Parts: sequence; structure tokens; C-alpha cells
Amino acid sequence: MGKKIRVLVVDDSALVRSALSQVLTSDPEIEIMAMARDPIVAALKIRNEVPDVIILDVEMPRMNGITFLKKIMSQHPIPVIICSTLAVEGGQTALSALESGAVEVMEKPSLGTRIFFEESKIRICDTVKAAAMVKIKMCKHVKPIKVSPKLTADAILPGPSIKAMDKATETVIAVGASTGGTEALRVLFESLPRDSPGMVVVQHMPANFTKAFADRLDETCLVSVREAKNNDTVLRGQVLIAPGNYHMLLKRSAARYYVEIREGPLVSRHRPSVDVLFRSTARYAGKNALGVIMTGMGDDGAKGMLEMKQAGAYNIAQDKASCVVFGMPREAIKLDAVHSILPLDKIADALLKKCRTL
Repeated sequence: MGKKIRVLVVDDSALVRSALSQVLTSDPEIEIMAMARDPIVAALKIRNEVPDVIILDVEMPRMNGITFLKKIMSQHPIPVIICSTLAVEGGQTALSALESGAVEVMEKPSLGTRIFFEESKIRICDTVKAAAMVKIKMCKHVKPIKVSPKLTADAILPGPSIKAMDKATETVIAVGASTGGTEALRVLFESLPRDSPGMVVVQHMPANFTKAFADRLDETCLVSVREAKNNDTVLRGQVLIAPGNYHMLLKRSAARYYVEIREGPLVSRHRPSVDVLFRSTARYAGKNALGVIMTGMGDDGAKGMLEMKQAGAYNIAQDKASCVVFGMPREAIKLDAVHSILPLDKIADALLKKCRTL
């Protein structure tokens, strides 16, 4: 086994520090370097030994977590994961953390902390591994923890058995992203003109975060960006982002595309799942769709993108150099599910050019 990922946990709650320690040390590739009750203690520990990843609360005595995050990024950049109740209660706080340099944001409940962390063990460990890869800029083989088999998109929508409808009047662009996606999506959306084809997007993020994320993007983009609601019509010049903790499916009625927001089990370890969105896009849009898979860890979206390609869609993967984590795009490429591999700043132009030929 190679070198373990060393984690510094910074939280004023002894219960949280203990629960996170148990979860992280259950993975043979992760170890706790140190724990600190506030940023002042954490700063002293970093002077002696630099961790690979920091898990950081926001509300703590003596120094706010966001303030500490900004100091870290300006003095000695280290991958930081925000883990806070504010990630759930205040989407703006979570966005501020990401804009200040945090790699990822994880929710932390006010009650039932230990049980929540235990149930979220796989996601937490995966997030730490993704953060570590951001620092070293390489993907290393990770041995999966032995758990029950992860569900596929079959749990939400059965595999394709009929041809996708192929006479739609509008082109639909389906996008999937995870770690690093908040910034990547901002770059993509800000590059789109007001009359762009309708877009449906899954970005892995906590519940109560997606609306703040969409609202922030809506302020800076020519296209309209908002959190999707059940039965929303997919319109030109509009981006619909799947709400956190719900799956989003593309559907069609006559010439109208719309989205269905649905509860259900985690698919490919996620809810919302990119695989679910892509499979439904393959089913109902077929060759009238374009797919984009962007930065993120894991393989969510790879199989769904292959189904889109088989249904006649044109697919683009973000390239390794511009990804924060080249996981999801790499897995789609390995399945031969994509037509083009492009840097982030070239994707918008490629989509618009392709739309003109459909």
C-alpha cells in the first residue's frame, strides 16, 4: 500500500472530531494526522506537519472557518473540505467557501451527527480522496471499501428498450459535474449566449445548496439559471439545475421537453445522479441531445453517456488539464462514450457549433 492520505480535522465539537476520525480511519488509505478544536490550534499543528487534506467547520471560537480558509489559500494552499451545518442552512456560506478556495462542501446535521457520518462513510472517504488528488494533480488507484454493490440507473429508470424520440423541435444539452464543478459550470454558462439551447444539469451538491448556486449564476450569466422544479419545461436560454438530494429526469410530451424531479435511492453513490439524467436524455431526446461530462471523482455519468451516444447524441468530455479531478470524464472516455475531449474554455463554442448542425 502506498502513502496514506493525512487528514487534519478542525471542528470545535469533540463529538464531530471523534465521529469523523472513526469514519476516516475505517478506510485503509486515510489516516488522521491531527485534530484541532479551532483554527488557532490547527495553524500550530500545520507548522509542525502539513496535511494532505483539511476538513474544516465554519462556526468556531476565536476564528471563523472561512477566515481561516482564506489565510490557508493565501499562505500555504492545502485542499480544504468544508463540513458544517451552515453548508445546509446557508447556501451562500457554502458558495463563499468554494469561492475562497474550498475543494468541496459537505453537509453536517445539527442532530444525529455520529449516525449521519456512519451512513455517509463512503461519500466522506471518497470526498477526501478526491481532495487529495486535487493537490497532487494525479489520479491514483483507490481500492474500494467493501460495501454492498452500488445501484445503477436501473433503480430509477429501466434500461432502453425503445428508440428515443427523434423529431423533437429543440436541442437539449445535458451536463454532469462533481468535484470542481461549481467553478467549471460558471465558466461554461457565462460563455453561453442568451438564446442557447435549453440545458439540464446535475452537479453533485448538498440539498439546500443548489438554489443558492443557481441564483448566484443567474446574476452573472446571459442565460437564465435556476433550480429545477417538477414539470419545468426545458426552454431556450434557460439552465435547469437538479435540486440537491433529488434525481432529475428529462421527459417529453409531444414537442415539449420537461423535467421530472424524483426521490429514490442513491445511484452510482449519488442523488442526484448524472447517470439517471443521461439515461433519461438518451431515452427521450436521442439524437436531439448533446451531452457534457465535466470535472469530478468517480464514474457517475459514464454509463449514461454511453447510452446517449448509442441513442445518437453528441458527447463532449472536459479534458484532464482543465479538470480539478479527472475522474468522471476519464471513465466516460474509457467506455468510448464521447466524441470530443476539450478544455473547459472551448466547450461552449463546441456546443453552439454542433447545435447549428442539428
